Amino acid sequence: MYDYIIIGAGSAGCVLANRLSEDPDVRVLLLEAGPRDRHPFIHMPAGIAKLVGIKRLNWDYYTAPEPQLDGRTLWWPRGKVLGGSSSINAMCYTRGVPGDYDEWAALGADGWHWDNVLPYFRRAEHNQRGGDALHGDAGPLHVSELRHSNPLSHAFIEAGTQAGYPRNDDFSGPTQEGFGLYQVTQKQGARCSSAVAYLDPARPRDNLEIVTGAMVSRITFEPGRGGTPRANGVTYNVGGRAFHQPCSGEVLLCGGALNSPQTLMLSGIGPAAQLRRHGIEVLVDAAQVGENLQDHLDICTLRQCTQPITYDRVSDLRIAFDYYLRGHSGVGSSNVAEAGAFVRSPLAPDARADVQLHFVPALLDDHGRNRLPGDGFTVHACFLRPRSRGRLSLVSDRAADKVRIEANYLGDADGFDMRMMVECARLSRDVLAQPSFDRYRGAPIFPDRDDLDDAGLAAFVRAKAESIYHPIGTCRMGRDADAVVDPDLRVRGVDGLRVIDASVMPRLPGGNTNAPTIMIAERAADLIAGRKRNEVRDPRVDAVGAV
Repeated sequence: MYDYIIIGAGSAGCVLANRLSEDPDVRVLLLEAGPRDRHPFIHMPAGIAKLVGIKRLNWDYYTAPEPQLDGRTLWWPRGKVLGGSSSINAMCYTRGVPGDYDEWAALGADGWHWDNVLPYFRRAEHNQRGGDALHGDAGPLHVSELRHSNPLSHAFIEAGTQAGYPRNDDFSGPTQEGFGLYQVTQKQGARCSSAVAYLDPARPRDNLEIVTGAMVSRITFEPGRGGTPRANGVTYNVGGRAFHQPCSGEVLLCGGALNSPQTLMLSGIGPAAQLRRHGIEVLVDAAQVGENLQDHLDICTLRQCTQPITYDRVSDLRIAFDYYLRGHSGVGSSNVAEAGAFVRSPLAPDARADVQLHFVPALLDDHGRNRLPGDGFTVHACFLRPRSRGRLSLVSDRAADKVRIEANYLGDADGFDMRMMVECARLSRDVLAQPSFDRYRGAPIFPDRDDLDDAGLAAFVRAKAESIYHPIGTCRMGRDADAVVDPDLRVRGVDGLRVIDASVMPRLPGGNTNAPTIMIAERAADLIAGRKRNEVRDPRVDAVGAV
């Protein structure tokens, strides 16, 4: 009998498997639908360009047709492998800003304000630069400088300063705004996923069992105290055989923003009418399961490059040779999205940056699946705090059938999200027009003209915008009765079940979501074990928008 069953070995599940199994008297079972993380493209950072085509490592989701995006269905890659999306992402390490977490607390996520979560960011982190008040230097997750960067990435940073923005060498430091190179989740030039950081060190423990290829169909329950249902196990399938594994302690659901709400609904926790429509017995009528879906919508501006220095021309053979035979160096150690920026636009409602940029010294169209001829470079730009909200719904009572995703991008009532996406496209164009790009700038590709007005840029957004892979919010935490989980991440209406992943975030943080997800799991491990960690007051934080 296991004390804890963890569903999903992604960014959060690997953290929990490590932290909970530190206690030798606790038995932990970790279930993952995908395979081991053995593929070499996972561990060679530049292999990200090839991972998009490996279906067995990816859940390969698509949205329903998006009404505000010309009816297009958008691709949502999610990691289906040990490490989850941390095994296939671009490794950019960002946290958002203190105001993001103070906003969580103000929305009812008691205990998740900045001073409370900062110790868990620091606990997770092993920063190459060393530790300080904001960074850790002894955690499992290695955060490093890039070993290789392209000259175009430095031209991008110089363009930002020419456009009047500050340079920033640490997006998780005293201030977030500015242009700079990203720090990356890498260790000695190799990807440091949550599986590498947390799971690999825990593998030798006798009290941890890891099962891959395990598709969970539902969580099972028994009558508990006062008649409240209590989670008592998990039903799953491996290789065509069904298993039921009982649990004496808690079931910890770490499937992510798409799989976690689906598993809850398949287990009888969700909107009652929807569950009955698929013949699922209603255990808890929880109307908000699958609601509150948020994601960062991203618009890519592409230009030709007049010099053959982009990654478009680098052969796979050369990358592999440099990387594996020359000590994890060269182009193979690049995360491809090397440089970036955080900018506060003229439309920002508070002191926080509201636009994030990722720069790629290559042509990147349709997530890299559409290979364009020639040399070029790409600026990604996303609005960090969208007002639109989407939803997920079941299509059947089977775990193998993917949920219906209605992201509802640009669906806010007053059209603010579209105005911000136009601002994102305009900002990208302005940065690429700076003098540092004069010797590299070729013809425009997307959009194909430099003189588009706001209406033209809006049409460009509708035709070309895509996800930048940050879905959250579908099992929102809060103190109100409609919240799916309480601030201790316990599912309302049942005992012995928690959700621990990005789905519990009430609002998107202002940046990439992997580090915040790992932080959530670090804090959840303490909540489960009944431990408390001292808050660390950051004296620079005097308002929601600070830092």
